[in-house]
Amino acid sequence: MDNANPFCIAKRDVWDAYKRVRANHGAAGVDGQSIEQFEEDVEHNLYRLWNRLCSGSYFPPPVRRVDIPKDEKSTRPLGIPTVCDRIAQTVATR
Repeated sequence: MDNANPFCIAKRDVWDAYKRVRANHGAAGVDGQSIEQFEEDVEHNLYRLWNRLCSGSYFPPPVRRVDIPKDEKSTRPLGIPTVCDRIAQTVATR
């Protein structure tokens, strides 16, 4: 079997994952790209993500760290992934 892509991921799965991430209205990650900015060239961005996922060349970028208050004196770190990484994670969990 000669297949150019080692992982079989349907483009439809990436599109469905994008719709789920968009519905959550999450904050921008370390790259500062919001969902609205991602949507400006959504077809190209999703194709590039799908291509990297299928070829096995996708590596997640760093996660933005935000400290959120836990109680009066302490905080806990919260990691905010980029929009692309959230979509990739959604594809991987399906």
